[in-house]
Amino acid sequence: MARTNSKAVSRSKRKRHIRKTVTGTVERPRLSIFRSANHIYAQVIDDTTGSTVAAASSMSEEFKKAAAARGSNKDGAKLVGELIAKAAIAANVKQVVFDRNGYKYHGRVASLADGARSAGLEF
Repeated sequence: MARTNSKAVSRSKRKRHIRKTVTGTVERPRLSIFRSANHIYAQVIDDTTGSTVAAASSMSEEFKKAAAARGSNKDGAKLVGELIAKAAIAANVKQVVFDRNGYKYHGRVASLADGARSAGLEF
């Protein structure tokens, strides 16, 4: 009998549990992240209209202009956090609710959150 990837199944369960209570509104959209082995992505999402207010990733042009940043380390994640905060503030969003998307809050996830806070986002 084939076994499913227990790490992916566990993350999916955590994600569903979190999303029951964490929703984005017009006043406080949801800052959602996704992390892969090589990159990290962040979006500010208004769930009432289903639209993305701002987005940043380690594959964007602004990120690639930074000299020593990579998407697979904490420094790169912090830079993505700063980029998403600048994009959100440019879209008149100062407060967000943080959606860790089923990932543990440490390492690159915590670094992205710290970068967004240091650049001016409140959550």
